[in-house]
Order: sequence, then structure tokens, then C-alpha cells
Amino acid sequence: MGFQIAPMIDVVFVILVFFMSLTATVKIEAELNTKLPGSASSSAPVNFPDEQTISIELNGQVLLNDDPIDAPNDTALPRLTNALLRLKQNADAAKTTLLVTISSAPKAPYARTIDVLNALAAAAVDNVTFTVDESF
Repeated sequence: MGFQIAPMIDVVFVILVFFMSLTATVKIEAELNTKLPGSASSSAPVNFPDEQTISIELNGQVLLNDDPIDAPNDTALPRLTNALLRLKQNADAAKTTLLVTISSAPKAPYARTIDVLNALAAAAVDNVTFTVDESF
């Protein structure tokens, strides 16, 4: 048994064919006129919205950014209204948009959502989105 050169030549030819086919694809990719993302300059400043979340639990408890606010049976929601007024004033002073997302439990009372919408209307907040929280 000596050194077998035939399998070695076969491997070299397979590697040669692999690299030849690879160079053909590199040329095709080079011909695509695509631009990669980079830094873009903007003449106007980008304003990010001031986003707040209001959650409504099954028992009617209202949470502003995960902090309980007002009693579950209080329909007026005075603390929520005052907090929303302050947030609206701060957003107006900073010239940003106040965006409020209402996240409600699927079986939360609809009247509680109306109470929250009344508080938003009293604070003149008009950018409101809704979502249903499935984790309840």
C-alpha cells in the first residue's frame, strides 16, 4: 500500500469546481445595484411621540403606566384626568405628540372604557389607540 494520488486529485477537482461556481455568483451579486443602509442626514428634527399606556383590569381598576390610579368604582376618575392634563401640557410645551394606548382586559366592563375616554376628552387628548391585553 502506497500513497494513493487518485483520491487526492478528485478532492482537488471538487474544490476547484466549488470555487469556480462561487466566483460566478459573486459576479452576479456585484451586478445588483443595491445600496446598504447607512447614516442618513435629515434637515428637520425628528419628533418622537410621548406614549402613555392606560390599562383596564377585570375588576375595573385603571392603571396609568402600570401604576394604579383612582378607585375601581370611581366613574369620574379625577386623578387620571389631572395626570392626563399634566401630560398633555408637558407634551404641548415640548412640542411633541401625546399618544395614549388603552389596553383593556378582554372581559373588562365597557363602561370603564367609556370612563377612561371621558377622562381623555376632558384632558383634550385626541391621539388614542386601543388594544386588548390577552394576559388577563
